[in-house]
Amino acid sequence: MTKLTINGNVVGLNVEPETPLLWVLRDHLGLTGTKFGCGIAQCGACTVHVDGAAVRSCVTPLRAVEGKKVTTIEGLSADGSHPVQAAWQEISVPQCGYCQSGQIMSAAALLAENPNPSDAEIDAAMAGNLCRCGTYQRIRAAIKKAAAGQADGEMAKLRIR
Repeated sequence: MTKLTINGNVVGLNVEPETPLLWVLRDHLGLTGTKFGCGIAQCGACTVHVDGAAVRSCVTPLRAVEGKKVTTIEGLSADGSHPVQAAWQEISVPQCGYCQSGQIMSAAALLAENPNPSDAEIDAAMAGNLCRCGTYQRIRAAIKKAAAGQADGEMAKLRIR
């Protein structure tokens, strides 16, 4: 039995410890917001937070997160009000939307660590997240908007739960 906290809830799982976290989330817990993209940690679609850090769940075995806090896109905010999610909606970032949960999770981890990133810091933090639709300029604009909202007193919403 592997125990961990997912989106604030302690869960015990009877799953092989080498099973990738992505498949535990999707197949065993029904949390399908985290997407499968490449399976080799190159596209970022499967990004979740583990103890606040952005990680690729497709290559992270369940044993590596035992006793840790995992946050998925479903746990970032109950109603989509996290500043990054709100900025994403306001700027209309997604086209197809497939990569967006991973993009949002990477952006939220960046802003939790660095509340006022430069363009170069945004580019570095987001470099491992691919968007086939090419919405990179809107992604950067949404991150800047979320950072500006944080300066307007929304810091508590940026903290990873």
